[in-house]
Amino acid sequence: MALDRDLQSIQEVRDLIRKAKAAQKEYATWDQARVDALVKTIADACIAKVEPLAKMAVEETGFGIWQDKVIKNLLGSKITYEYIKDMKTVGVIREDKEKKLMEIAVPVGIVAALIPSTNPTSTTMYKTLISLKAGNAIIVSPHPNAKKCILETVRIIQEAAKKAGAPDGLIGCIETTTMQATDALMKNPDTGIILATGGSAMVKAAYSSGNPALGVGPGNGPSFIERTADIPAAVKHIMDSKTFDNGTICASEQSIVTERCIADQVKAEVKRQGGYFLDDEQSKKLEKMIMRANNTMNPAIVGKSVQTIARMAGITVPEGTRVLVSEQTEVGPKHPYSREKLCPILAFFVEENWEKACEKSIQILQNEGAGHTMTIHSQNEAVIREFALKKPVSRLLVNTPGALGGVGATTSLAPALTLGCGAVGGSATSDNISPLNLFNIRRVAWGMCELEDLRAQAGISAPSCTSASTSTTAGASLNSSDVERITREILAAVLKKN
Repeated sequence: MALDRDLQSIQEVRDLIRKAKAAQKEYATWDQARVDALVKTIADACIAKVEPLAKMAVEETGFGIWQDKVIKNLLGSKITYEYIKDMKTVGVIREDKEKKLMEIAVPVGIVAALIPSTNPTSTTMYKTLISLKAGNAIIVSPHPNAKKCILETVRIIQEAAKKAGAPDGLIGCIETTTMQATDALMKNPDTGIILATGGSAMVKAAYSSGNPALGVGPGNGPSFIERTADIPAAVKHIMDSKTFDNGTICASEQSIVTERCIADQVKAEVKRQGGYFLDDEQSKKLEKMIMRANNTMNPAIVGKSVQTIARMAGITVPEGTRVLVSEQTEVGPKHPYSREKLCPILAFFVEENWEKACEKSIQILQNEGAGHTMTIHSQNEAVIREFALKKPVSRLLVNTPGALGGVGATTSLAPALTLGCGAVGGSATSDNISPLNLFNIRRVAWGMCELEDLRAQAGISAPSCTSASTSTTAGASLNSSDVERITREILAAVLKKN
């Protein structure tokens, strides 16, 4: 009798976990040099296939631009490898002779890697490299709409791992993709940690699984252009970011906020660099395309070109248009332009001064995207510092494209395709996730002093044994005659009873 698809997928997950558990147990005996050699072999194999895998991802999902996905694949392979290659992640990772402390890396075991359709091949590379570097096994759960390119990426990785002598089952992938399979993977007691990259519902499910999870909430980063900014450079950064892979990176800008005194200059520069400001009628038409009836982002516009989106909305835009821009004043769940838009659409807000712009940015982030990322373009260190102190984000990017700066491509942040959003964003960390997030630390601590030393430091003497042991409930002390009298009375009572 054939199993139903959901039951078949659950059994597949159980088999993958059994194999991964055994493989990771063997892998945990490897030393740092051997682990590093495996990671390098896999990175090299991925680097050799960045272009065909990029093309495959675009062809299968319909999201983005293959040339930009090549850069994403390089981020997930070469750039990630260069960042992690010298990390100590196996065995003793730190010793402090003076403080008599030793730290030992302990792998979490099995990493459940949930892969999104927006960045499928690059995220698979990245999560595999950081998981293996930290001494773990990994099981990939592909997005159904990107299954083919994810499976091919895993095949390339597995082939390279086998050549490097990796245990069979160290790198697994669910082939029967169902919601039940992903759920079984997340909830299995042998799953060490979940790396959840995708929609809000999936991330919430990861945190509700009963296992440790590191997830990414929605991005909705505003970009503030302050009066001291290099306006042409600021607009270039925003346009580069918003058009990179058609806006599919969640750290990309979703709104421009600027000051009234430079608003005309900013608008003129946006137009010069390919931004098209929609009129009221066009804005209303496009607004209907941004969200679905259930008030979630419409997947039909994700990663699509300006021309495709305009055609879907029934509006005409000039040739050469790179980004659609709508002037807005209101922020809220019922104002789609103030929400996350993973495509080349921007809201445009004008405020009286930087203080008002600061408030507007907070309002946008609290509406959606708290804890994620925002950008600021300014030469005023005091204003930048004020934004850093007040904004509910984990990454404030200065004078750089949001999409590329957030993932560590144009900044010194850890290269990552999983960006923690901190407690304010419902995440367990605010880090760009790296191998350092994927192992625990066992600490070995030698004694440094005695109890007498602690008492001396506190300025107290040792308690008196006599007073401690001979006090009565009334607070009086007993002498030897009292003890003898009480003993005789107890013996007499016992003899009389018998």
